[in-house]
Amino acid sequence: MKRLTGSLLPAITLVFLLSLPARADYNHNFTGASKCRVCHMSAKKGDQFGVWKASKHAQAYQVLTTPEAKAVAEKAGQGGKNPAENPACIKCHITGWDAPAAKLGAKYDKTEGVGCESCHGPGEDYSPIKVMKDKALATAAGMTLPKKEDCTKCHNSQSPTYKAFDYDTFFKKIAHDNPETP
Repeated sequence: MKRLTGSLLPAITLVFLLSLPARADYNHNFTGASKCRVCHMSAKKGDQFGVWKASKHAQAYQVLTTPEAKAVAEKAGQGGKNPAENPACIKCHITGWDAPAAKLGAKYDKTEGVGCESCHGPGEDYSPIKVMKDKALATAAGMTLPKKEDCTKCHNSQSPTYKAFDYDTFFKKIAHDNPETP
């Protein structure tokens, strides 16, 4: 019996851990997209903020406040719950939705939807210009580059509004490179 328990426990633990929702790296604090705007809105640098602001990601929270969102929630078995406050919905519509309040900076605003830090990690430590200009320093301070796995945490068949998702195609739609950076 002891041998059986010893071999099953790691497997059960692994299944449990894999079933938990993915959490962001909360070793760093969120600043909010409006903080990113300060440096990332010039046309000369690619207007990354403008590209994001015009995207569906920037509207992700607002969508949850519509009658259509309530109908989708009802159909998905989430009836009676406000989609804009329901963890089943906001986990894919608000950056840092489950971060402790102490990790949310003064400019953090959940109504910004899926912001910069969903793809690039909580930005307080890498946002200073001297850190941002040095890729190694920025990475050490929590800056990340988006990966397919980041997108498919939400863009998957478990979403009640799922449509076929091809990472390469959709990534091009939200690309916002800085032309000054090689």
